[in-house]
Amino acid sequence: MKLSNSVQMREIDKYAIEKLGISGVTLMHNAAEHITTATLEHLPLGSNVAVFCGTGNNGGDGIGTAAALKSKGIGVRVFLIGDQSKFSPETEEMLKRFELAGGALELFSIVEDSIETYLSTCGVIVDAIFGIGLNAGLEDDALTAANMINASDAFVIAADIPSGVLADTGAVPTTAVMADLTVTFSLAKIGHFINPGSTHCGEIRILNIGIPFDILNGAVSSVFAVLPENINLPCRKPGSHKGDYGRCFIVAGSIGLTGAPILCARAASKMGAGLVFLATPERIYDIIASKLVEEMPFPLPNDKQGRLSANATSEILRRIKECDVCLIGPGLGQSDDIAELVRSILSMSKKPIILDADGINALGGNSSPLCKVSAPVILTPHHGEFVRLVGNVPSGERLRSARSFAKQHNCYLVLKGHRTIIAMPDGTAYINTTGGPAMAKGGTGDVLAGMIAALIGQRLPIKDALITAVFLHGYAGDLCAAEFGDYSVSASDIINMIPQAIKEVHATDEGMAVV
Repeated sequence: MKLSNSVQMREIDKYAIEKLGISGVTLMHNAAEHITTATLEHLPLGSNVAVFCGTGNNGGDGIGTAAALKSKGIGVRVFLIGDQSKFSPETEEMLKRFELAGGALELFSIVEDSIETYLSTCGVIVDAIFGIGLNAGLEDDALTAANMINASDAFVIAADIPSGVLADTGAVPTTAVMADLTVTFSLAKIGHFINPGSTHCGEIRILNIGIPFDILNGAVSSVFAVLPENINLPCRKPGSHKGDYGRCFIVAGSIGLTGAPILCARAASKMGAGLVFLATPERIYDIIASKLVEEMPFPLPNDKQGRLSANATSEILRRIKECDVCLIGPGLGQSDDIAELVRSILSMSKKPIILDADGINALGGNSSPLCKVSAPVILTPHHGEFVRLVGNVPSGERLRSARSFAKQHNCYLVLKGHRTIIAMPDGTAYINTTGGPAMAKGGTGDVLAGMIAALIGQRLPIKDALITAVFLHGYAGDLCAAEFGDYSVSASDIINMIPQAIKEVHATDEGMAVV
């Protein structure tokens, strides 16, 4: 699903009005009708509605909603933040409709002291203070109003995007309205899906306000949200054998970090890999071998601390030639030998390389080895690992930083976290829509790395492999959370839920609600 930015949406609206002859009043009326419908769905019988509006067209959507509700006999008050003289002609038209229905605009600064009492009678609050044009944090009356809304027990509906969330980045510079439902128009916005803005949106509904679908479909975007219909899995044909489904080679583990390689290998098997080989330090080989039945571990030379030594490099490179993909890093630990080993693999491998965890840390903040590779490289850092690699990443800059890094280094980047970002070498990016706090456990990243390796090993195009693995990983976590609760999900639970995640995604033709 393509995601738009504020400039693009303004251009689309302008084109619809100036070239197609669709009036701005019609667009605003249609937006208000959608918000009204959502309000009525969630409004308890006999309760009131509060609308907080600003002076832009987002405020006009809110006033139009109030007019429609007032005409239906519903108690509604509209609190204006800002100067009414800045209203557009379309917003002025919505205000006339509200006044004809018996309503009156109230200045927030004048009635502020009485608002909290009124909010206690409201079943729904409509946030129409700022829309997608906001480019700074909330302050003064807008900040006070957002805090009031967030303190209320009412169901909160945001018009287009919660006030305080920057539509182009998902940043929240000060605070933002916490919506239960966001009703957005024409196209979803980047800020709906990037953390921290994504956590303020609640359920997202994308609704048409009268702009022709061919205009929306023709909009060019380089950022997309991943939905079930984007998931691709290799077809398993009758008469095929294990060699047809990829030879995955994993280099992982060290003393005290024996779980990571086990989880990686098991996840790769569960994700369909035909053969999984695991290179691990000799000191922990017996532990690993006792835990793996279907995967094939083998020992390599280690140093005195039980970490792989540089002497293992030649054997690793020989094994890579016999496999389809190499995953290196989970639980390796850090040492000069490991840094040398990782650099050698990057410079000499002709097969796709996935760098995870200590494979990334081995770069020591120096990304120049990535520019000297002759095979595709995929990095899968969490936020801390990414910061160690590139320096500080301010809130709201995750998407820009991920896209810039992938393009600059001609690599693939999976920046893990809430709403994982998958950045491609061509500058495009995909935002995952599955996963939640139940997955905030050690080992879940190792599971994802193994899933990615399995799909690349099955010769799925790398873009499809990353999108599919990240989505299914998060969805398996969501299924685990539904069954076990957020507190008790383990990485092993996620591995065991992969088959169910695959079955459910393949079974749906309509997709799932984005929450």
